[in-house]
Amino acid sequence: MQPTFILSCESTIDLPYSYVQERELPVLFYSYSVDGEAHVDDMGRDPQSLPRFYQYIADGKLPSTSQLNEAQYEDFFAPLLERGDVLHIAFGSGMTASVQNAMLAAESLREKYPERKLVVIDSLCSSSGYGLLVDGAADLRDAGKSMDEIADWTMAMRQNVHHQFYSTELKFYRRSGRMSGAAAAIGTVLGICPIMRLDDKGRIIAYDKVRGKKNAVARTVETMKRHAQGGVDYAGKAFICHSNCLSDALATKAAVEAAFPHLD
Repeated sequence: MQPTFILSCESTIDLPYSYVQERELPVLFYSYSVDGEAHVDDMGRDPQSLPRFYQYIADGKLPSTSQLNEAQYEDFFAPLLERGDVLHIAFGSGMTASVQNAMLAAESLREKYPERKLVVIDSLCSSSGYGLLVDGAADLRDAGKSMDEIADWTMAMRQNVHHQFYSTELKFYRRSGRMSGAAAAIGTVLGICPIMRLDDKGRIIAYDKVRGKKNAVARTVETMKRHAQGGVDYAGKAFICHSNCLSDALATKAAVEAAFPHLD
């Protein structure tokens, strides 16, 4: 069944650009700057974009991101509204205030397109958890659900997406001011890995710490078992992303697949 509305999202779903192309999802790109030079978060369209980003970090430079402004949202939404109604699932407000600008833009555009419906939802999600929520909405769209049904589902499910993070590089916490230099140095020597999740406001919080990557993976899987619908019988999807540490991601993937044999 051909969808009667347009489902859109933002580049912070942390999935490849090929994904949004295949799912027919218009995407609004964030950007970051280094030394005053702006770069687009292009989801890997340029094969050098991610290596360049991680090289900046390796060189001790901290890329800074800025929220999307109201004009950027208006420029994104307007051509979509020319084609039909729009349901936009935005990057969570716990990570950025951009969604407030999206809602302001939507309010302005409703006056220009009174015959169209434009709904903006604060996902309260981040990274591939945000991607997982958008993926579920796209599945429902493709199954023929209405825009209102999918909006209701997204609002109901946005706090049921379980985000789990662990980090093995404490120097980045020191650089960002989230951890003192002494604490980062001691933690690095001891192999401390903070274990994090998102709270009900979509903000990252550290709730535990372990020593070593193997224990970090084990604690991640243990926590997933407690929170997954149906426990180890969970048969839905699980998305894994990483920040230039593919071997750690693959180790996590293997452990998750071993613990959850029915994953979709």
